[in-house]
Amino acid sequence: MANAVKAAWRAGRPTVNGWLAIPSGFSAEVMAQAGFESLTVDMQHGVQDYQSAVECFRGIEARGALPMARVPWLEPGIIGKVLDAGAMGVICPMINSPAECRALVDACRYPAPGNTGKRSFGPIRAGTLGVYGEGAGYFASANDDVAVIAMIETAHALEGLDAILDTPGLDAIYIGPSDLGISLGLGPKMDREEPEMLRHYERLVRAARDRNLGIGIHCATGAYCKRAFGMGFTFATPNSDSGAMLLHARAQVAAARD
Repeated sequence: MANAVKAAWRAGRPTVNGWLAIPSGFSAEVMAQAGFESLTVDMQHGVQDYQSAVECFRGIEARGALPMARVPWLEPGIIGKVLDAGAMGVICPMINSPAECRALVDACRYPAPGNTGKRSFGPIRAGTLGVYGEGAGYFASANDDVAVIAMIETAHALEGLDAILDTPGLDAIYIGPSDLGISLGLGPKMDREEPEMLRHYERLVRAARDRNLGIGIHCATGAYCKRAFGMGFTFATPNSDSGAMLLHARAQVAAARD
């Protein structure tokens, strides 16, 4: 099955991505009912491991959203495992050079003419999901369908931005506002309004658009996601499952005590 989220990015249509920090398939299933086009299992900072990621993928798939994962680091072993488990997109943190971006793409792609993919074949779960194409069907479509997403979140990455984005096989970049702000001496924060940061966002959006790449950003609120779409971002994430739960619970407690 073609990756509808990748197709939307290429067409410039914005999508909303959910974020799963809670290691629960039921929580993932509940989040998948909210209308997100994709949901990302956060294995870097979320309380997720491989087994909980598999359970979350099941919950996501049951509701028709696209399952993705943010892996802990640029490490081919875990990248291959989350893809074999059914992830249709991989977000990788701290991509700071063309060589690292090339390694990310290679970890997500099977060897084929014209690319340097190094993914090993063994889609133990992904290959049995009829919706994605069984067995040989999965192999034939995976290189096109899996979204490879590099996180740009350091001053070093900004210095080499053009070369990173020119990496063949890259589908999108994802901006980490807190780490990028820390790297630039501004401290951690998500919904940023500093003129310096907004100038960087403008450059990043323009560079991605020039290459027909998707570009996403992590936000604290849906309102800032809408603002990001207005800036030219093609996908955005409003907070996370744990963040939304806490914010809503606090609001309800405050309402009860008011």
